[in-house]
Amino acid sequence: MSSSSFRFSTLKMSRWMTVSGIAFILFLGVMLWKCIILNETLAIPNMATDSSDIYVTLGALFILGGWTWWLPRHWRPIAFIVLNVLLTLLLFSDLVYYRYFQDFITVPVLMQAGQVSALGGSILSLIFWGDIVYFIDWFILIPFHIIQFRLMKQERKEKQQYSIKNKKNIIWMRLSIGTLTLVIGSIMLYMPVQKTTSTWAKGLLASNWWNPAVYNITGLYGFHGYDIYRYAKENWFADKSITEEEKQQAKQWFDNHAPMLKGPSSTFGKYKGSNVIVIQAEAFENFVINQTINGQEITPNLNALLKDSMYMNRFFHQTGQGRTSDADLAVQTSLHPLPTGSVFIRYPDHTYDALPGVLKENGYSTGAFHAYEGSFWNRYVMYEKFGYDYFMSKKDYQMDEPLGWSLGDRSFFKQSVERIAAEQKQPFYSFMIGLTSHHPYTMPDTYTALNVAPFDKTIFGEYLRSIHYVDAAVGSLIEDLKKRGLWDNTILMFYGDHDNSILEREPLAQLLGHEISDLDMLEMKNQVPLIVHLPDGAEAGVYNQVTGQMDIAPTLLHWLGIDPTSKFYMGSNLQAEGERLVVLRTGAATNGDLFFVPSADGVFQNGKCYDYKTRELIDVEPCKPLHDEAKLRLKLSDLVITRNVIPQLRPAS
Repeated sequence: MSSSSFRFSTLKMSRWMTVSGIAFILFLGVMLWKCIILNETLAIPNMATDSSDIYVTLGALFILGGWTWWLPRHWRPIAFIVLNVLLTLLLFSDLVYYRYFQDFITVPVLMQAGQVSALGGSILSLIFWGDIVYFIDWFILIPFHIIQFRLMKQERKEKQQYSIKNKKNIIWMRLSIGTLTLVIGSIMLYMPVQKTTSTWAKGLLASNWWNPAVYNITGLYGFHGYDIYRYAKENWFADKSITEEEKQQAKQWFDNHAPMLKGPSSTFGKYKGSNVIVIQAEAFENFVINQTINGQEITPNLNALLKDSMYMNRFFHQTGQGRTSDADLAVQTSLHPLPTGSVFIRYPDHTYDALPGVLKENGYSTGAFHAYEGSFWNRYVMYEKFGYDYFMSKKDYQMDEPLGWSLGDRSFFKQSVERIAAEQKQPFYSFMIGLTSHHPYTMPDTYTALNVAPFDKTIFGEYLRSIHYVDAAVGSLIEDLKKRGLWDNTILMFYGDHDNSILEREPLAQLLGHEISDLDMLEMKNQVPLIVHLPDGAEAGVYNQVTGQMDIAPTLLHWLGIDPTSKFYMGSNLQAEGERLVVLRTGAATNGDLFFVPSADGVFQNGKCYDYKTRELIDVEPCKPLHDEAKLRLKLSDLVITRNVIPQLRPAS
């Protein structure tokens, strides 16, 4: 090679290194900046922050961008455009998803991506003008990289051919730098995560109490990498068999728990042959019951119903990522939802002791009612598995009262009862899912006269107005049942499915007239009402014991004279004697005297323990039994669902 050729080749490689290095540094800097802004925007409470956050995020970005060094120089600008766009869209999708669910998108959630288009206005309400900050770099970097690509491509055409040796040198240089970048990125990501999971976050990745806690130690892109690994391990490479030890542990727990499925002997079979209507109300929190605003009752009809009904005023929703579908699962199967995704999507083909199926075996006609797309949450498939005779979905309703996401609850209840009266033979089990009080709670003025000042035109005010409308719809439903002669032979249950996703404390404090403590907020975001009206108005009163959605199935079976102890239920009878324990999907648990709240890292000692009588924070040690039992129950419930254990535990007939 001549000295001039060598100098030209060296100059070319030096220029290639400089241009490529600048482009790579730009990519790292811009995406790191976006991740830092995201972290500040989310402001997740109780999250540890230190310099390791920068290292793990940079490590993930080194890995995500490192392979671009292997590309020919002129293709690298296009690669950085594609990476920037895809990673930014993923980041922004997580931000919007977190604003509603307080969680991050996972692989099981992506399997439900067909539902996203149906969210419509709810998604739009979660996007703010300030979010443009995540896309502002596109207006500069995308044109810059396109110009860079064109110049490089033109330069490549005009240059003379180089020796094979020079080409090999450039290729080896690309491969070496790319490989080194991936190695550096892996070390930067691995070392802080390894240190963290060996110290204060020990066991977190194994127990996975909360996805934001994983995000806290892995960063956003590290979290998604781990989530993909976890999903592949669970679904593609996992041994789904159950060991004899696991089987015996599960069987022993259910045997020991069986007495809690029973209620008083005086009520067993007392309502045999009664019809059952269960209403699941969207985002219906407990604080609205018996509450007034500007001299008006927010829920006058439900308040009146309380006079001859059972009211569980410490009733907890037990949902996870699956939200409405998780509430449905907890009520119908008395099992916990999974830590990620929806059981309806992930395991619709497994065996469950679902309430409608059990009642169907005992002579009931069964129907599900929801004025929305039947495929949403995979309901068509899951409801057939649960044992419903039919499912009345949006296509079966006349949309004569379009409101919110779909049909207004007043018309929804009216048309559902018409179908029940016309087609369902008695006794019947009817499960109704309301929808009007769904986020973002937009209510036209013509549908409710509730004066919500000073909360007019706020999401909190709109929420109160939507709740007031739903209450009126329930009042109309009750009147309809009475006119049709069904009321006196029907058990009516009304409960909320989950919280309303409104996290501001100020409007709550203003409405309720007192400051909202951490425990107050914890309760409000986890407690929904449960109102049960029995045919003779018996058992009426306010019940102060802690209860949860998983308690509904065993209680109903007991009242209807069907032995619940042969079913694999993890809830308890609402009237059962003995120490109660309500476990939430987060690992939080309460027995009515203590309330344990796990820390984000899953380490028991870092959790919080509240004395329910004094409502004060106390030493965490008294809550150790609650923590241990909650952890065991969640583990066993996950085992039952993911490994399809019920058929293996049931005695051979």
